[in-house]
Amino acid sequence: MSGHSKWATTKHKKAVIDAKRGKLFAKLIKNIEVAARLGGADPDGNPTLYDAIQKAKKQSVPNKNIDSAVKRGAGLEAGGAEYETIMYEGYGPNGVAVLIECLTDNRNRAASDVRVAMTRNGGSMADPGSVAYLFNRKGVVIVPKGELTEDDVLTAVLDAGAEEVNDLGESFEVLSEASDLVAVRSALQGAGIDYDSAEANFVPTMQIELDEEGAKKIFKLIDALEDSDDVQNVFANFDVTDEIMEKVGA
Repeated sequence: MSGHSKWATTKHKKAVIDAKRGKLFAKLIKNIEVAARLGGADPDGNPTLYDAIQKAKKQSVPNKNIDSAVKRGAGLEAGGAEYETIMYEGYGPNGVAVLIECLTDNRNRAASDVRVAMTRNGGSMADPGSVAYLFNRKGVVIVPKGELTEDDVLTAVLDAGAEEVNDLGESFEVLSEASDLVAVRSALQGAGIDYDSAEANFVPTMQIELDEEGAKKIFKLIDALEDSDDVQNVFANFDVTDEIMEKVGA
């Protein structure tokens, strides 16, 4: 189980009671706007929009906010912004590789926010390409366990292109090629299996094992980065034990 997966699952569980809920809502809405602008307002014909809407609904974003975001993105309602995706690369404490995915309407602000968060929390920026090679773009679907077994999930997704199913404790992580994400998600739905999120993420090809102090430092850095309105996702190649995860209170 990768540190990336543990951290992603931990953040998912925390989201319901997260003090930054308003900030989370804003980022989910921004995702919907961009998806609608790129692929149109119909979720049935725009898988990226479908998944963005489902993710927002799972976090209890009001339907009226979702509908407005779709209309703004598709140009059916005024107020939509021109967002661009920018990837920044860097290293955190203990040499942990960090990818920072931004969705912004102000490139200078995003760059400044990322640089400040990195330098104030033991990190450093890196040249484009110097970190990205340590990650692969993968389809990642998180499935809550409930009464499901790993075999139940594997049986449902095996023919849809899934590469592996990982046990994350309270949920399963289904990995596939990014191009197979929709097929995997559809296979789960066809089998009547609910899922928490389905998105293309950067998954590390190797991890750096951290002790308790190292884990605290990397979590502090990730929190600082995600505090920026422009930062949508942070990916890092760390690995920590369950015991350390409990100790640091993540």
